[in-house]
Parts: sequence; structure tokens; C-alpha cells
Amino acid sequence: MSENKSVTPTSYLEFNVSQLLKEETGVIRNFAVTAQLLFDTEQTITLNSPVTGRLKFLSVGHNILITGTLQATVQQDCGRCLNPFDTRITIELEEEFFPSVDVNTGSSLSHSAEVEETNLINDQHILDLSKITQQEFVLAAESVRYCRETCLGLCSQCGQDLNIATCDCDIDKTDSRWADLLAMKTEIM
Repeated sequence: MSENKSVTPTSYLEFNVSQLLKEETGVIRNFAVTAQLLFDTEQTITLNSPVTGRLKFLSVGHNILITGTLQATVQQDCGRCLNPFDTRITIELEEEFFPSVDVNTGSSLSHSAEVEETNLINDQHILDLSKITQQEFVLAAESVRYCRETCLGLCSQCGQDLNIATCDCDIDKTDSRWADLLAMKTEIM
């Protein structure tokens, strides 16, 4: 018997799940998320919009399974011309979270070494999605992206942004280190 609560709006990525941990298996809570996500200074991406989306929390035994989709606008540098641009990134979440203490007795629970710390519900029954969401956005943003498909990039000789202007460099000039390989290619053809 699954109980489906209506969508609850939230402006953060921390959820008190004490009541859900007391429910029977199959109970669902839905959340509409609009949250600011702050990245560590070491991270290479910048979010230019709040994180938005929908999450479903499902009671599975003594654990909670979270599924859902989150989106945000990320500022990146073009892989060809190096200019910053904004792109919309969507991540899919499917993570299981484990309580660190029993919700009924307050006694500590042990977990296998395979359970990561980011997937633990703290001793106040707060489930924090911040770290996992950060990791997923960083992974999604790591693939090389271009400001547009037709980006011409930079001149390999002088560094001129070829989207803005042309240059007088001889870009057809072949690096002498590749001459033997190009000669072999010509002989094969």
C-alpha cells in the first residue's frame, strides 16, 4: 500500500525524513525543488540559475530511494574559443540513502563499507542532497561543450578568435613533425 503525498515545494536540498523513515515500505513523498546550490571554491563550474526540478522519495525498508530530475544553467568556457557561455544541464538522480541512527530507538546503525558518507542520513534524520547534486552537475559539465556548433575556435598560430575576425596566418602550413605520416597517407591513397 503506497501513500503518495502531494508535491511539497522546497527551497533547499536538505530534507527531514524522520516521518518517512517511520512509514511502511512503498510510501512516497514528492518534492518540487527550487534551490540555490553553492559549489566549493575548487569546483570549475558556476551555476547561473537556481537548481529546479522534481524529486520522489520512496520508503524502501529502512532506507529511502530518491529519484528525480534537476536542472540548472551552468556557465562554462567554450572548448574551441575559450569564451564563457551559459548552457542548461539536466541531471537524473537515483540514489539510495541509509539512516545513521534508528528513527525509533536512537541507536546507531552500522553500514557496509560500500555505503558512501554522502548517502547517509545524519543522526537528526536530515537527508542532504547537496554533495551528490554538486557531483552530478560537475560530471555533466565536464564533457567538452561549445558555445555553438559552428564555433570556429582560435587560430593555432596567433590565437585570434576566428568567430570575431580572420587572421593572416598560414593555417595550411604543416608541422614538419607530421611530414612522414602525411607522406605515408598519400602513398596509401
